[in-house]
Amino acid sequence: MNNLAYESEGEPEADITDGEISQLNALRPIPRISIQAFCETESVAKPIERAADDRRMAKTHLKVHMGGLDAALDYYTSAPTPNLIVLESRAEPKEMLESLQRLADVCDPSTKVIIIGHYNDVWLYRELIRAGVSEYVVAPVSLADIVAIISQIFVDPEAEPLGKSIAFVGAKGGVGSSTIAHNVGWMMSSAFSSDVVVADLDLPFGTANINFDQDPAQGIAEAVFSPERIDEVYLDRLLAQCSEHLSLLAAPSTLDRVYDFDAEAFSQIIDIAQRSAPLLVLDVPHVWNAWTRSTLTQADEVVITATPELANLRNTKNIVDTLKKLRPNDKPPHLIINQAGVPKRPEISADDFAEPLELTPMAIIPFDAQLFGNASNNGRMLGEMDAQHAIVKSISDIAHVLTGRSEIKPKAKSGLAGVLAKLRAKK
Repeated sequence: MNNLAYESEGEPEADITDGEISQLNALRPIPRISIQAFCETESVAKPIERAADDRRMAKTHLKVHMGGLDAALDYYTSAPTPNLIVLESRAEPKEMLESLQRLADVCDPSTKVIIIGHYNDVWLYRELIRAGVSEYVVAPVSLADIVAIISQIFVDPEAEPLGKSIAFVGAKGGVGSSTIAHNVGWMMSSAFSSDVVVADLDLPFGTANINFDQDPAQGIAEAVFSPERIDEVYLDRLLAQCSEHLSLLAAPSTLDRVYDFDAEAFSQIIDIAQRSAPLLVLDVPHVWNAWTRSTLTQADEVVITATPELANLRNTKNIVDTLKKLRPNDKPPHLIINQAGVPKRPEISADDFAEPLELTPMAIIPFDAQLFGNASNNGRMLGEMDAQHAIVKSISDIAHVLTGRSEIKPKAKSGLAGVLAKLRAKK
């Protein structure tokens, strides 16, 4: 995890903008490197500190110091230089170039340097690049700028692009998160003819092999218990082919051993799976431990499935609040309200459920025991059982939103709400 040596005081940080979120979403994770920043102003130190909390920087080790070039020189007289130094300087161009020579005398040849200056000078930029500086940017900078610059230096632009990972998790056991994850993955593969890998992370009790009517001899357990063997070739042998564009990394669903893992146990598997297909669906079990927390933190998108009951509302609120802290530079998770309208069961209305969460449900799926039961018992997807069913249309809508082909449509205001809004506007 990132290690910050700088703690700032002052006004609260501004919320991240939609533009910054879009910029960050286009970036790939940064490898395990050490970074040290030396800043002269809080306006530069703060976005670097915030960038350290971004999930794309999760593998980096970052320290932020105040003091600029002089502090860096004092520090490196007795300490080795890291993979990357980020240095802010308010010095004039010629003075900056002269000062950087002293830094070069104490830097390892392999250390990269980013300069954040306060002069928009083309001559200065050219001289710095000629002197071996990796990048020069002019303040002010945002956290997205910081992550993007580091990514440009340390992520191979010619490497194969990573697929998008989408983590599905239930607010409570039995809410249907796995069923929705599997059906959405199937819909993506069939409707868009896009290669999809579904990874069942519930090793003792996973149901993906049943839902897809598969009985593979190997699966995700072989990968997680033998991380030293994992590469694209080995992973391909573990995948069960469910259809032309859909592959399954199945759970063993046995209790012959315990499944205790450290926080990063699934990270390598997920990274390699993302290089194998443009879409990776992660079926995350309803447990809370180091590896599920890490998996949800690192996923590109998170989908929470809940039923309209009080315990589900409490758990969903806890998950949403926790993910906001773990993923400060990402959009909130998506919400699916499932099993709505169970006969004779008191329920919380969709509006009342969503209001404290400040989320617009991506879908409200009604209770239909016959459709879901028949699909489950026959090892088929909902779309295979009844392609014209309204619930299948909802699954299609979810697939469109998660792949960026459409957006969630906000619920129209009631007539009274519209009148009140107009009255407020006239004041």
